[in-house]
Amino acid sequence: MAADTAYALVQVVHNFGAVAVVGSPAAAWLWTREQVLAPRLFAWLVGCGWAFQALSGAAFGLTSWLSRGELPEVTGIARYALFTKVACAVIGFALASCILFSRGQRSFCRERWIWAILFALGAEAISAAAFLRWFG
Repeated sequence: MAADTAYALVQVVHNFGAVAVVGSPAAAWLWTREQVLAPRLFAWLVGCGWAFQALSGAAFGLTSWLSRGELPEVTGIARYALFTKVACAVIGFALASCILFSRGQRSFCRERWIWAILFALGAEAISAAAFLRWFG
């Protein structure tokens, strides 16, 4: 029962991270042209979303370790899905950081592409999560 509660709480954090990594880039892609401050706000949201994804993903493994004494066995398709999720998190976090540390050197065209890429990374990570869940 305690392990199930821990898994559920980790899943809640993971779900909020998923919302941030897809919703923030989508909103930024639509609205950043009019608002000067918005890109930094959305970059913080998506960066935190990727951090939540990474930390809660590790927390799933830790919860398994603490409750069962072993890490979950991830093989085949699930292994590729896990690698995909990790790669998306690393790239997504790096792109969000690029926006945050650009120091006013904004280019609307460049940012628009970055938001589109961030949205695609979020969608890819969520899609990979389904394969990790059902093939893992």
